[in-house]
Amino acid sequence: MINACLIGCGRMGLSHAEHIHHSPHARLYGVVDPIKENAERVAKRYGAKIYENTEEALSDTNVNAVVIVSNTATHADLIIASAKAGKPIFCEKPIDLDLKRIDQCLKVVEECGVPLFVAFNRRFDPSFRSLKNKISEGTIGPMEILSISSRDAPFPDIAYLKTSGGMFRDMTIHDFDIARWLLQEEPTEVYATGSCLVDPRLKEFGDVDTAMITLKTKSGAICHINNSRRSVYGYDQRIEAFGAKGMLRVNNVTPTSVEFSFGEGVRTDNPHPSFPERYNDAYRHEINHFFEEVVLKGKEPEVSGKDGRQALVIAEAANSSLEKGQPVTIPVP
Repeated sequence: MINACLIGCGRMGLSHAEHIHHSPHARLYGVVDPIKENAERVAKRYGAKIYENTEEALSDTNVNAVVIVSNTATHADLIIASAKAGKPIFCEKPIDLDLKRIDQCLKVVEECGVPLFVAFNRRFDPSFRSLKNKISEGTIGPMEILSISSRDAPFPDIAYLKTSGGMFRDMTIHDFDIARWLLQEEPTEVYATGSCLVDPRLKEFGDVDTAMITLKTKSGAICHINNSRRSVYGYDQRIEAFGAKGMLRVNNVTPTSVEFSFGEGVRTDNPHPSFPERYNDAYRHEINHFFEEVVLKGKEPEVSGKDGRQALVIAEAANSSLEKGQPVTIPVP
């Protein structure tokens, strides 16, 4: 069994702790969190050891891998420290909000020869993976239009949004990664527009809460992404892929498939209330991929540090397009 150390025991840390605990390949050996109560809560639930700090955790030879779910501002430093300690790394997105810092981080990871998995969990959602497989098999022929709808619920705390890096770096970055994955070629141009329709306070720090983004590839395939920080009916996540031979679609996942038909109409469940419920399977599959395929079998991570970097490159280009009000060329790796 792999002894995993969880760094960060907040909301996402709790989710990852559960999936580590239930993994057939690992156990939650230790936890670290600057908020003592958070660490104690997770440690008590899963019988894990509490470390006073990350230095103590990384120096423990019993720790075989680290799962970083801490504040974004800490990711790069923790990745570098973990790499130097020789620990395989699972890290929540993004690696950092600064590309130069990411490059420094990835250089150390490469020099140390440790694997780094960046947790773009949506690639591991069963429906999205089935969609990807059918696209790769040529089911709809060459991709012509990819449409991604991603509307959040509930609205995040304003204090978090002030430090999140903005909508494109924080929220849309998932969609940029999914677009790269499904298009099977790099977007080379982006046009983004946005507004503050949910909370005008976002204008004070240059952010938006409602956006539409168009990506274009060298072959001419077009991807449309629409985002909102508000969705009163639940966490809205849909994808449509259109090609010469037809169309593939992934609709919202609901708690049950029960449908009630009556005189006034037809009712079904709303989508799940937020991301932990909607992507529960994806979180489980990605953590199992990391432990089984990456740590135990030594395979390359399905989502690498380079993937994490390129998603941020697109986010930066989208921000530039939003500011300039015109299309912007995306640097291709």
